[in-house]
Amino acid sequence: MPQTQIRALLFDVFGTVVDWRSSVSAELEALGKKTGAPPDTDWIQFAEEWRAGYMKNTFVFRISRIVAEGGQGPSSVDVMHRQILDGLLKSPEWAHLGKLWDEDTRQNLNLAWHRLNGWPDTVEGLHALKKQVIIATLSNGNVRLLVDMAKHAGLPWDTVFSTELFDTFKPNPKAYQSAMRHLSLPPENCAMVAAHIYDLQAAAKNGMKTVYVHRPLEDDGPLKAVGGVKTKAEGGEVDYVVHSFVELAEIFSKGN
Repeated sequence: MPQTQIRALLFDVFGTVVDWRSSVSAELEALGKKTGAPPDTDWIQFAEEWRAGYMKNTFVFRISRIVAEGGQGPSSVDVMHRQILDGLLKSPEWAHLGKLWDEDTRQNLNLAWHRLNGWPDTVEGLHALKKQVIIATLSNGNVRLLVDMAKHAGLPWDTVFSTELFDTFKPNPKAYQSAMRHLSLPPENCAMVAAHIYDLQAAAKNGMKTVYVHRPLEDDGPLKAVGGVKTKAEGGEVDYVVHSFVELAEIFSKGN
C-alpha cells in the first residue's frame, strides 16, 4: 500500500474498531442476573442473533436494496436494533426473556450498542495513527451512537461520519463519496479500514485504498446469515492486510 499517499483513514466501526460480541453479551448477562433469567442462558448466542438479524433482515436485504437506493425505511440504527430486539423477544427461543424485560429495560438494553468496548489494540493504534493522518468513522451507526461510543471507549476520532448524515447506508457509493467530499480529498488520498470484505470492495469501487483488519469471528459470525456476501479477503482483493491498528500505525510510521 502506498501509505505516503494516504491522508485520511475512514473506519468501519462495528467489529472493526469495537468488539460488539463480548460487549453486548456482557451487558446481557448482567441484565439476566438482575432480572432472574435462567443462569444457563447463552448470551453470546443472543448477541449474535441480534446482530445477525440486523445484517440479514435490514442491512443487506432491505436497506442496501431499498433505503440505500433512495427508497423508504428506518434511517437510524437505534431504531433497527430495537426492532430486531423486540422480534427476538417474541420468538419461541427467547420469549421467556421478553416476559422479564419491560419497556424501560428494553430501552436501556438497546443502548448497549452505544457502550461497546474497543479491541485491545484499538485506542493505542488510533492515537498513533492520529499523529500521521486524519482518522474518522464511516459507519452505518447513527451519529449519537457513534459519539456516545467514542466517549465510552476513548476513541480519538478527528471527525465522525455516519451514513445517517448522507441519507443512505453503506455499501451505497453515496456514503463513501460524501465522506471524501467533506474531507476535501480525492479517493486516492483516502483508505477504508474494515474487517468486512464487502465494505472494502464497495470502497475500492469508489477509488479508495483498502485495509483489511483481521478480527476474531468477524468473518465467520453474522455475515454467515447473509447469502451471497463474500466474507474473507483473498490475495489481491485489498491493498493491505493487518492484524491490528498498532501494526497499521507502524506501517505508516515506516513509510513516512
